[in-house]
Amino acid sequence: MQRLFDDLQLGSIELFCLAAEAGSFTAAALVAGVTPAAVSRSVSRMEERLGVRLFARTTRSVKLTDSGRRYYEECRQALAQLVEAQREVMGQQQQPAGTLRISIPTTYAHHRILPLLPAFRARFPDVKVESHISNRNIDFVGEGYDMAIRVRAIPDSGLIARPLEDAALVMIASPDYLKRAGVPQTLDDLAQHECIQYELPSSGRRIAWLFTDNGVQREILAEGSLSCSDDVLGGVTLAKHGAGLFQTYRFIVENELANGSLVEVLKPYGGRSRPFTLLYPQSRHVPLKLRAFIDFLVEHLPR
Repeated sequence: MQRLFDDLQLGSIELFCLAAEAGSFTAAALVAGVTPAAVSRSVSRMEERLGVRLFARTTRSVKLTDSGRRYYEECRQALAQLVEAQREVMGQQQQPAGTLRISIPTTYAHHRILPLLPAFRARFPDVKVESHISNRNIDFVGEGYDMAIRVRAIPDSGLIARPLEDAALVMIASPDYLKRAGVPQTLDDLAQHECIQYELPSSGRRIAWLFTDNGVQREILAEGSLSCSDDVLGGVTLAKHGAGLFQTYRFIVENELANGSLVEVLKPYGGRSRPFTLLYPQSRHVPLKLRAFIDFLVEHLPR
């Protein structure tokens, strides 16, 4: 094949990626063992060759332009593939190794993923796992994440979406609340009950409750004077203390339903679920550490 890059150009790409990650030519220079002026000259040569501005510069900082961010994403993946290929050829990557950065929603983290991590580390001791537990959407490139788990797949053509689990939903209330307010028998009864609201942190939009009514799927926006956002466990805590009715994932409240501190209601209208999806950047070469983690989750999570 025709040679497209010389050593200087490949070195410039590495310096560009370091500067993009650090947000500073000086910090990139410290990592690379060169001067800040050398990093600046290298980036300027790249911009001249590409005909685009990669960084917006001020006297205090540098920030990627839109073109720079897109170029960084491609360069980062390409460099990672080169490193991975080199390790495999040298026999250094017979076992998964390196740092795996994952983003997980609070409920799925505490009840599904975090309990599995000790077993994963026992099987793959050379993989360090950094868990970011939050319900917000992350920036894979800008924040350096390898994968994320979300209830809804993000509409992004640059991401691979792989289904993990269809999590069953259940309507719950405490015995004290049901004794005080009565047990709802039909979906129309919800209008006479205190219905705990959950709001999406990104939009403030209330989440509809999902039901099956005589074979027909229904979504109901019930009313209530108590609400929580960002963490579904807040709604569960409110329900346990007699605040009202709440719909949540069955796997969160299995123990409470078993010991009677929570009661399932409206069983004839159940059977609905929400899917949890695994997301990771599209790439020709998926790092071995990520492949190992995905296979481990598929092996251990409920189907």
